[in-house]
Amino acid sequence: MTYCITPLPLAPFQPFFALDDAALAARGARRMTAGTPNSAPCRVSLIDAAPGESLILLNHAHLTEAASPYRANGPIFVREAAVQSPLVVNALPAILASRLLSLRAYDRDWMMVDAEVAQGEAVETWLSERLADSSIQTIHIHTAQRGCYMAAASRPA
Repeated sequence: MTYCITPLPLAPFQPFFALDDAALAARGARRMTAGTPNSAPCRVSLIDAAPGESLILLNHAHLTEAASPYRANGPIFVREAAVQSPLVVNALPAILASRLLSLRAYDRDWMMVDAEVAQGEAVETWLSERLADSSIQTIHIHTAQRGCYMAAASRPA
């Protein structure tokens, strides 16, 4: 089964880049500087920020559909220099392949029907196997350690 990885769109986050620290704080966001390599994964460009690069850390509602008990939000990083990543088909971007991930499969009613913690090739296998099941609509990918939303996986349109 083929799958595609969908990053978050850039447009909703662009207004944050022009805000000063006080305006960001009023919205529950912060401007951060990436410290160490692989410590600040951008959810728009699907690449890690380089040390010294500026990012916005903010809360994002990543599962808002329907009245599901699994509705969720959490912190994400967006690089201020982010360029929109295209859909990635049948491959894991390095930002995902290099991390231990929590995979959460949802049906059409946004009820979680399966979950797994995996890394590397095991993620690709799990995505392909679950998306071969027509009852699964989408899979949300989170970091396993901190639980932050990374991207979504689904069948290509």
